[in-house]
Amino acid sequence: MSETLAQLRAAISDLPAPIYLRVKQGIITQIRSGNWVAHQRVPSETELVNALNVSRMTINRALRELTGEGWLVRMQGVGTFVAEQKGHTAMLEVGSIAEEITARGHHYRNQVVALEQVNADEKLAHAFSINIGEPLFYSQLVHYDNDMAVQLETRYVNPALAADYLHQDFRLFTPHHYLSKVAPLTSGEHVVEAVLADETQQGLLEVTASQPCLLIQRRTWHHSQVVTVARLLYPGSRYQLVGSFTGK
Repeated sequence: MSETLAQLRAAISDLPAPIYLRVKQGIITQIRSGNWVAHQRVPSETELVNALNVSRMTINRALRELTGEGWLVRMQGVGTFVAEQKGHTAMLEVGSIAEEITARGHHYRNQVVALEQVNADEKLAHAFSINIGEPLFYSQLVHYDNDMAVQLETRYVNPALAADYLHQDFRLFTPHHYLSKVAPLTSGEHVVEAVLADETQQGLLEVTASQPCLLIQRRTWHHSQVVTVARLLYPGSRYQLVGSFTGK
């Protein structure tokens, strides 16, 4: 514990900010650098007050805000611990969730729930610019990060652009990986919203009825033809969407 406190003292010593913000940023720095790892107990309020020579009110505020922001977990009568940090996906990009997970050093796997041919209803026919009743390929997969369900992928695919879609073993690679080879994305659109999962989705994602989820509804094109219409559902407590932009 003395080494932990020494690392924190060094981290906050030169930060030009109010003391409670310096404490917060110092703790975040320790977590991001890997010096403090998930589930590790952090020093108590008393230990932090004595080691950093600041008021209990300052320490309490810093820990309270870090808990609210998801960096720490405080357990009454037990202590304060480093929280398991959420994974994230790029909101403005179309990437591979398998690559995102393995890039964090985590284990990726998926469960194929459905892989079949269906007939387009009115909504899907409009989305693909085809006639009602024309065939589409349909897949549904649950993606896991260290055996925790983090995304439910529901996807409709244009057979004209991915004729062998139903013959792929998506336990070995993702639909995104296959489609990137046979019909590379040239443009896309998506809508992001907060939703509650229905009963089936709750079971697949292992969430409760009241747990908020993040939904990306995405349509992609290969030149002038729609390749896929997908719904990507994430448990809000396990994942975050990250976007970036530049000013002109």
